[in-house]
Amino acid sequence: MYCDACGVPLEADQKFCPGCGKSCGKSSGKEASAGPAAARPARRVASHIRMLMALWMALAVLRLLSMVPELLLWLPTGMPQVGMALGPGSLLHLESPLSRAGWAFLLVTSAWTVACLVVAWGLLDRARWARTYTIVVSAIWLLDFPLGTALSIYTLWVLLPESSEAEYRQLAMP
Repeated sequence: MYCDACGVPLEADQKFCPGCGKSCGKSSGKEASAGPAAARPARRVASHIRMLMALWMALAVLRLLSMVPELLLWLPTGMPQVGMALGPGSLLHLESPLSRAGWAFLLVTSAWTVACLVVAWGLLDRARWARTYTIVVSAIWLLDFPLGTALSIYTLWVLLPESSEAEYRQLAMP
């Protein structure tokens, strides 16, 4: 017999689970289940991974949408070239109407959008590398307050524990 709450093996005469302390005697009206201990947590992790995949995909879409105003603002619509003064008497004209700060924003946003899409794709396919990659990306996204921070905390809560590693490996097997 196994504990309903944590899956620890139980003996027939035990009244309380040694793992979690839950009452498991017949006097409580609830008997311990006879199923395997790893079945319940693997389903739990799988359901969280589906939710994580959906949330990372949504974050990627939000990042793509955040690039649209920047692109629309700097579309070449007959604007004069943007110039920057470098020193006395010198003026550097950029070849694009998009400023350097605008290009940097687009480059960083594009890179993080690709990172979100790779996380979502890896979790969808249950790829073996996806857990480690997702943990690394989540650690970096902790700095993106508030959405990135919330999603990163949830992601790390699901994937970081040692038990999640074993459960994810079971899910990643073909």
